[in-house]
Order: sequence, then C-alpha cells, then structure tokens
Amino acid sequence: MTEDLGVWLYAVTPGCGGEELGELTGVAGEPVRTVVVDGLTAIVGSVPLEVFGEQPLRAHLEDLDWLEGTARAHDAVVSTLVRRGPTVPLRLATVFLDDDRVRDLLTERRADFAAALELVSGRTEWGVKAYGDRAALTAAVAESRTASEGKGAGAAYLARRRAQLSAQETIERDAAQRAEEIHSRLLQHAAAGRRQALTDPALSGRRDWLVLNGTYLVDDDRTDDFATIVTALGDEFPGIRLELTGPWPPYSFAGVEREPA
Repeated sequence: MTEDLGVWLYAVTPGCGGEELGELTGVAGEPVRTVVVDGLTAIVGSVPLEVFGEQPLRAHLEDLDWLEGTARAHDAVVSTLVRRGPTVPLRLATVFLDDDRVRDLLTERRADFAAALELVSGRTEWGVKAYGDRAALTAAVAESRTASEGKGAGAAYLARRRAQLSAQETIERDAAQRAEEIHSRLLQHAAAGRRQALTDPALSGRRDWLVLNGTYLVDDDRTDDFATIVTALGDEFPGIRLELTGPWPPYSFAGVEREPA
C-alpha cells in the first residue's frame, strides 16, 4: 500500500536548484527538495502523514524528546540554507498536503516573502538576554537615588536606608525600566529587533531572573560593533547581566506565517 505523504516546509529562498541541496535530509530522514514558483523557492521534504499529519503531530509535540529531535533536524536544514544566502525560515511543523498547496502559498504571499528576504539579506539574528541580580540592582538603585544628596553622616545614613527600602519595593519596576532602556539602545544598532516572551524558568532550567529576552537582526558587517555595545551596556547598568547568543537563523524576522492547508 502506498504511504500517504505530506509536505514539510523548511524555508523559502530567492532561488536554489535541487542539485545545490546535495544529500541534505530533513525531519523524517527524507531527502530535502524544492518547489519553485516565479523565482521563489520553497525548501521542502516529503514526510509520512501517519507521523506528521495533524492529529499524530499534535500528540508528538507533547513528547519533549521527540520535539527536541525534530526541532534540531528542522533547524539543521534551515541553518545550512542560511549559510548559503538569504533565507526565510518557516516555523516548526508547517505541513501541507501536497506541493500544489505550497505553490499556492508562494503565489499568495509573494510580496511578503520578497519583503522578508530583503530584510534578512546580509543580516543575521542575535539574541540578547538580560538577567537581574536583585541584591545588586537594589543597591544600584538606592545609590543612584542618594548620590546627589549632600547631607551629614547621620542624615546620609538615614537617606540611604530609606532609598534601599524604596528600591526593594520598586525592584520589579526598576528592572523593567532598565530592560526597556537596554532594548531601545540595542535597536539603534540593529536593522530590527523584538522583545520576546520571558522564558519560564521551569522550561529553561535556569533560576536566573530574566528581565529581557530580545532578538535583533544585525548587519553581518556590524556584528563586532553590536557585541561591543552589548558589553558596554552590561557595564553601564549595575545589577543587570547581559548575555549575547548567536548567530541564529532569522526566525524572529521571517514575518510570513500561515496555517498549513
């Protein structure tokens, strides 16, 4: 009996001949291939619907081990394409019934794909996470509030204590303000940027206090400058530790999503 197959969509590029994909394989170990419409190329793979169809896929996505392995295989394809040129990656588990549905997507969203490809061309995604140290941040806020006050020793002590108590009460707000300032400053050195949802510690496995989870699209010839800015901002904001990650495929800036048919 013939196996029912669907089409897993990895990414869209301006053009890619099938011979350029070599022996690249995808999430089901399938050879990756192309679907081409008027200069836009979808990178796809044929996958069994008994595993990757709507109902079984929903169940598999609850299996964290399966999900991790599938995500790694998907990202391996996307990362290979990104190294070769402008690429718009599609979200994990975008599955269509056949190639015609993929062609319809390329046709209907042609302008969106073209804009996304222009945006990511010559640029790479970088992540910046900001972690707060409650004690250090409280001390830094309290110091900034009392630094300009010229009082005697006793009055100065009382002023510091009041500032510390006040800083403890406003720590969440102060951290949010610093995170927003850092994000705004980073945007000045990036082609685009987004604040992502803060990661649940239960999922990340880290207990650090995450106050900013940002992604930034940076010109490839300015990545060193961007890294320098991240370091400088970390020094400028006591109580906040910045972590730069990447380079990553530009998932945050693909800008073209549609529910699979």
